[in-house]
Amino acid sequence: MRSGIYSTKAMVKTFKTLDEQINILQSKGLFIPDIEYAKEILLRENYFFVSGYRLLFMESVTNKNFLPGANFNELYAMFHFDRHIRNIIFKNILIIENNVKSIIAYNLSKRYGYREKKYLAVKNFTDDKRKRKQVEDLLRKMKRQIRINGSQHQATVHYQEKYGYIPLWIVVKILSFGIVSELYQILKVEDQKSIADDFHITSDVLSVYLPILANFRNLCAHEDILYEHHTHRDIEDTKYHELLNIPKVDDEYIYGKHDVFALVIILKQLLRKDDFFLMMNELEYEIQLLTGALKTISIQKVLDAMGFPLNYERIVNL
Repeated sequence: MRSGIYSTKAMVKTFKTLDEQINILQSKGLFIPDIEYAKEILLRENYFFVSGYRLLFMESVTNKNFLPGANFNELYAMFHFDRHIRNIIFKNILIIENNVKSIIAYNLSKRYGYREKKYLAVKNFTDDKRKRKQVEDLLRKMKRQIRINGSQHQATVHYQEKYGYIPLWIVVKILSFGIVSELYQILKVEDQKSIADDFHITSDVLSVYLPILANFRNLCAHEDILYEHHTHRDIEDTKYHELLNIPKVDDEYIYGKHDVFALVIILKQLLRKDDFFLMMNELEYEIQLLTGALKTISIQKVLDAMGFPLNYERIVNL
């Protein structure tokens, strides 16, 4: 096929047997020391997801042959590493999700009451006319989730049957993090500030962090590739960027803005100190394991893709 010319027929993806998948990897220069082991992995884990880590081991973006010496075990080690750090990140985002839901429920219940008709009243939310439709749409989504999910949870059923209402501190348990993130965006300014104060950050910063956390949460829950994920929105410069002496290009920090390290910076600010310390210890353990498994590329190539600076460990004690 000539460069730059693609036929519709050539772009069609067809089913490939395990032997054909092995042949494709080998034809691109990947050494496979144990064919039967590789076939088992491809069957269990899915060729598409395992091969999703191949770019790290390729000669270039345009030359998609594997680097000399690259082997299947390295590729699978990278797959394993991403799975493990995804699980670590996921459980810590769940901690933040629970914290955010609890703090929002506490603040709004204290101010507006604990019955749905009270805390879901339109008057309790921003009076910004530009967000009127957003308020109406979100309240409709919340009521729908309460209606659909409420019957599936013991606590919501208990409150509904015994008291005739479901308090917000129970409702937040059945709301998705995405919905809760949207909810924060339509609160009154004073309510946003009160909630952000409990995290010791500004309401503007929390408004940026919540959708990013929801995005990473969904990625982790669906087992998508994490290490190279980038968010659509940058986080603001923080003291951690400066204290870690992260390099700049055109006056912009090259790490920790919209990559996995940006998420680490967010978690540094929102998690309790002990939880963050434990998380970083777990991440460091996985990084060390991967370091020992890599032969063709250095661990720094992986860390660069994640947005981790050379001295990333220092963030624990800052």
